[in-house]
Amino acid sequence: MRATSLAATALPGLPEITRGADLAGLLAEALRRQALRVARQDVLVVAQKIVSKAEGRVVRLADVLPSPQAVELADRTGKDARLVEVILSESRRVVRAAPRVLVVEHRLGFVMANAGVDQSNVADPGTALLLPQDPDASAARLRDGLAERLGTAPAVIVSDSFGRAWRRGSVGTAIGVAGMPALLDLRGQPDRAGRPLEITTVGFADQVASAAALLTGEAAEGRPAVLVQGLDWEAAESGVGALLRPQEEDLFR
Repeated sequence: MRATSLAATALPGLPEITRGADLAGLLAEALRRQALRVARQDVLVVAQKIVSKAEGRVVRLADVLPSPQAVELADRTGKDARLVEVILSESRRVVRAAPRVLVVEHRLGFVMANAGVDQSNVADPGTALLLPQDPDASAARLRDGLAERLGTAPAVIVSDSFGRAWRRGSVGTAIGVAGMPALLDLRGQPDRAGRPLEITTVGFADQVASAAALLTGEAAEGRPAVLVQGLDWEAAESGVGALLRPQEEDLFR
């Protein structure tokens, strides 16, 4: 990374997204309204919620029958048993359960609260929103759609808000990546004293997602997409899997 300055611009004015929406077309039009010209190493960060809505990743809780495990976990956490059942359906295993807390390993490998299942900013309170089926593929489809409409293919990050094990507060995190390296491996590069770095890797896509989250917000801001400009990288493209720590290296689970 050689960037010395960055610009991040939110794209307001997107409509409420519903299943089947042409999200790439809506984003391209939002970029045009802002008179933003997109370059190849610009990054469009798109909130997971509008991607999931466009892909129809909505579950009606009235249609969910809780399992005995869901009922037991609901009693321990104070959550709706139907919501817990949806969380379990998206999970490989439960990592921690406590009052108001349910941390799981998502089927995609993320360790996160509630498997990303969420009811905030969802119009119908009787529904819950799931993560995209394949967020890397979602990012790639959006990138292709933007390239068709704009003539240039920016990188795309699908972002969500994650808590962190040892710190309070959620931060923007990449859950899908296309057109850029998710992880930068700096091992072997010299520091300012000329010593080669031995262990340093950088969660590049997470850094960009977190910067964009300063504009997208977490509540009623209505700014689910941000264009980040001024980045510069040479590393090869990689999906979000590059950011996931293998279980044998995980000292905290």
